[in-house]
Amino acid sequence: MLKKENRIGLNKEFDRAFKLGQSFYGKILGIKCVPNNNDKNRFGILINTKVSKKAVVRNKIRREIREIIKSRLEYLKTGNDFVVIVFPLILDKNIQEIASEIDYALKKLRALK
Repeated sequence: MLKKENRIGLNKEFDRAFKLGQSFYGKILGIKCVPNNNDKNRFGILINTKVSKKAVVRNKIRREIREIIKSRLEYLKTGNDFVVIVFPLILDKNIQEIASEIDYALKKLRALK
């Protein structure tokens, strides 16, 4: 679980990321990145019911993505908000493939130190 200081909670923060954010979209997920006024990175994960109708499956994917992000927090430049958008093709992928897609997206967004 990510700490509360590393989570995006308000709808207006998600809207700000979509409106002003730099984006990367792959086949299984997309990431929007926008600078914030904090010295911490914050993350939000969006999983639509089109990915799966079952909340158990969506929550499992959300937990996996949170663990991947948690392990990469120390390698990220600080002061950004990230919104991860999940697509239905993620159901066919294992956690290593998801992690490599997230790493590639962060590299493309120039968010790594």
